[in-house]
Parts: sequence; C-alpha cells; structure tokens
Amino acid sequence: MNNSIENYRKIILLASPIILANLSTPLLGLVDTAVIGQIGDAALLGAVAISSMLFSFLFWGFGFLRMGTTALVAQSLGRKERKGAVHTFLQAAVMALLIGISLWVLQTPIANISFTLIGGSDLVEQAALRYFSIRIWGAPANLLLLTMMGYLLGKQDSRSVLYLQLILNLSNILLDILLVVFLHMDVEGVALATVLAEYFAVLVGIGIIWPTIKEITADLMLHELLATGPLLRMLRINRDIMVRTLCLIFAFAWFTDQGARSGDTILAANMLLMQFVTFAAFFLDGFALAAESLVGQAVGARDTYRTKHTIRITFELGVASAFALSLLFGFTCHIFLSLLTSNEEVVNTANVFSGWIIVAPVISVSSYLLDGVFIGAALTREMRQAMIFSLGVFLMASWVLVDTFANNGLWAALMIYYLTRAASLAYFLPKAWAERTMARTD
Repeated sequence: MNNSIENYRKIILLASPIILANLSTPLLGLVDTAVIGQIGDAALLGAVAISSMLFSFLFWGFGFLRMGTTALVAQSLGRKERKGAVHTFLQAAVMALLIGISLWVLQTPIANISFTLIGGSDLVEQAALRYFSIRIWGAPANLLLLTMMGYLLGKQDSRSVLYLQLILNLSNILLDILLVVFLHMDVEGVALATVLAEYFAVLVGIGIIWPTIKEITADLMLHELLATGPLLRMLRINRDIMVRTLCLIFAFAWFTDQGARSGDTILAANMLLMQFVTFAAFFLDGFALAAESLVGQAVGARDTYRTKHTIRITFELGVASAFALSLLFGFTCHIFLSLLTSNEEVVNTANVFSGWIIVAPVISVSSYLLDGVFIGAALTREMRQAMIFSLGVFLMASWVLVDTFANNGLWAALMIYYLTRAASLAYFLPKAWAERTMARTD
C-alpha cells in the first residue's frame, strides 16, 4: 500500500512541474489572442490563427527532436549509461541547429507554398505573411529548445523544464504587451516577441544544462558523436515520430483550413475555442510526458512490472484530470470567451459551438497518454501507423459531416479523430509490447 502511494506521489511530483510549464504555453496563446483581439479586427485574429498553424507545421513537424531525445535519454539512464544520454543530447542539438538554419535559408519557398495551400481572405493572408517573415528567424532557437527539454525530461528533471518554459513564455508575454499594446505593432509585435523570447530561453537553457554535462562532453570524441549505430537508431525513431507529427499537424491544418472556408468569423471563433482544447492538451500532456520518461527508464532497465504499473497509475491520474477539466470548461468557457475579444459576433459564434470544448478533454485524454507510453518505449513504428490510419478516418469523417452539419460537423470529425487515435494505439499495444519493447533496448 505504501509503495503504491509512493508511486502515485512520484508521478504527481514529476508531472506537476511539466503541467505548470505546459499551461504557460496556452497562456501565451491566450495572451496573443487577447492582445490582437482587443484591436477588434477578425482578419487579424484569423491571421494569428493561420500563422500559428503554419509554425506548428514547421516546428511541431520536428517535434521528434524532443520526443526522440526523451525516449533515448531515458532508456540510456535506465541502463545506467550517462555518457550515452549526453551523446544522444549532443547529436540531437547539432541536428536541431542544422534544421533551423535550413529553414532560415528556405523561408521564401516555404512561405510561398504555405500561403498557396492555406485558405483565408486576402486581408488574413497579408497579415499572416507579415507575421511569418519575422517569426521564421526564431527557427534555430525553437528547435534547440526542443532538444534541451527532451534531455531534461529524459533525466526526469521536470523542475528545470518548468523553469525554462516559464522563462520562455513569461518573457514572450511581457514582450507581447510591450510591442503590441504599447508600441502598436499588431501581428509583427506578436511575432517579434516570440523570436526574442526563444533566443533568451536558449541562453538560459545552456546555463541549466552545461554544468551537468561539461565533464562528459569533454571526454566524448568526434568519432563517438558520429558513430553510425546510435545515430541510425535516432534517425529511425525520429523518422517515425516525424511522420506521426506531420499527420497530426496536417489534421489541425485541415481543421483550420475548413474553418477558414466558412469565413473570417467562423475561423476566428474556432481559434478561440481551440485555445481551450490546447489548454486541456497541455495540461493532460503533463501525465503523458511523465509516462515517456518513466516508461523509458523502466524499459531501459528491463523492468516490465514497473512499466505496466506506471501506465496504470498515469491513466488513473490523467482520466480523473480530464473529467475535472470538462467540468471547469462547462462552468467558465462563456466567461473567458467574452474576455478574449471585443468582437461580439465572434464571441456569439464561439458560444454556439462551445459544447465541443466541454467534451474534448474526456474524449482526447487516452490518445495523449498512449502517445506518451509509445514514445517512452520507443514503439514509434506502431505509433506512426496508428496516426496514419486515424488521419484517414478524420479526413473521411470531415468530408461527410461538414457538408451536412457545417462547423458542427467539423468539430464532430475532430472528436472522431481523437477516439480513433486512442483505439488504434490500444489495438497495437499488446502485440508491440510482447514482440519489441525489450528487444529495442538491446
């Protein structure tokens, strides 16, 4: 009994700083929305929605830099291989810098292709392009931060993740207010605030991590960093996670695009509602990220009992939290919607569809938690296959439902997408666990 209570306590202590760190991210989104929303222009709100979606595509598409690093660092530490954990982090950091610089170089074709594919009025597109041209300069810093957080999560240092995320987001919020409210820079101010905050956070991250790895780093030889075995494993895992993440981003890009085709008001209303969905996702993801680290270390140590016990406790805590969030949204969403923008038409439209955000936490929680389990165990191939299948179901559901039920159909398709993700991951888990979990630590 005491051991069970201690396990609950351990997961809560690990997840709590992650949850607090994660919650500061949607808070940033809320501030971005609020400072632009007070201008009262639906086109500017829509521009922030489209621009944020584009950078989700660019940066979340490389989310493997965080997830793959967490899994491999955790498994290395589970095997008591501290040098291997640092090795993984340094390889991921170099990869992040190279990708970020490539995005700098390719910013013009990226912008041209992106704005050709995404719908929206001319006013929305013009404002979104202004945002894009500034925000892209934060690419190297953003991707390097992903690897830093992946390393810290892999070693279960969630408190440092909290410090780093809070510094990033609070500095971003303060710069938002300064540049948009006081200097009247509208979308350019929102973009510049993010870029400056990202580079500041990188400097803080170096200060946190370097003292703990400098001795091991000094002993690492160049040929060790370029060793093909660990590098190929990282690339294989990262490839699967990247495909999975691109499918995830495409689903939300499709959701945003379908809303944009219904007009600026629907687009802006959906953006407001997605702030609540994002808030829930970041809250519940605290338990998923805890599962990544704990499952990864248990798999690295070949401790099957500890792995299964971690999964059970994580699900109990995560599902209970999801129901609490649904109750919270049910009582407060109408109040917060009116605070986010002064445009009454957008608020009234968002209220019509607010029921979807009330049920979203309970519907989506299992997919988040199972993602954490699969990443921690490095079962990335199965996670990729489940996401591809779920995306196909989502696209078919939206194609059928939007024509008949308009924006309600779009939200219903999104809920089907969450359920399909959870069901497909649950289907893959037993066989993948039996065949591959322990083999992957060899």
